[in-house]
Amino acid sequence: MGEKRRESRRIRERVRLELPVRARAMGVRGMAWEELTRLLDVSPFGARLSLSRPVEPGRLLHLTMPLPRPLRSFDHAEEQYHVWSLVRNVRATTSGEATRFEVGLAFVGKHPPAGHIDDPEKLYDVDRSKPGGLYEPKPKERPERSDATRLGMAVEVEVVLLDERGGVTQTGLTVTENLSRRGAAVYAPFEAERGSFVLLRNAQFGLEVLAAVRACRTDDRGVTRLHLEFLDREWPLEGVE
Repeated sequence: MGEKRRESRRIRERVRLELPVRARAMGVRGMAWEELTRLLDVSPFGARLSLSRPVEPGRLLHLTMPLPRPLRSFDHAEEQYHVWSLVRNVRATTSGEATRFEVGLAFVGKHPPAGHIDDPEKLYDVDRSKPGGLYEPKPKERPERSDATRLGMAVEVEVVLLDERGGVTQTGLTVTENLSRRGAAVYAPFEAERGSFVLLRNAQFGLEVLAAVRACRTDDRGVTRLHLEFLDREWPLEGVE
């Protein structure tokens, strides 16, 4: 019994395996894309890879790769392994002018969840009530309001708008109207579509956060704000709360 438990733990451990992999997303904001990259590590139930473009947790990606058969959960006779995967976490890393996005994925099966083809922008979470095997996706529920406390404070930030390929399209200096660990409202240096991605940088603390634009609103006075949800890390509020 003890040996079986040790074997179970070992098979779930990630193996560093830099295999080529083709990642494909369907219809995010009306635009499908695919990118050829390499795995960083992998297990039978998930993987990590690096992308040139941003994705958000909850997004589905389809992977095609020559995964060794002992690491597969199905299609052991096929040359290529085709598996749907759920983005669990993402981390932006900027080196010089280039930004890469390290993505952690949970494998969810040979086929996408029911309804994904009709609504490819739907986000998913992991159903933890079903233990063992591949992960089971369930539609992600978004709270109407953030449960995080927002602090009304002006922090100087640089907002970097990214396109679908991860390239920089606009930058601007501004200040926050309010700030929490999980998100912020900033006075907009430019307009941005709902669902687009920005990097929010603070020079004082050397901080860079990947965020999704959840709304771009202009009030009666003509002041436009971007409402942002942080995706790859929390904003440290120690010392300012």
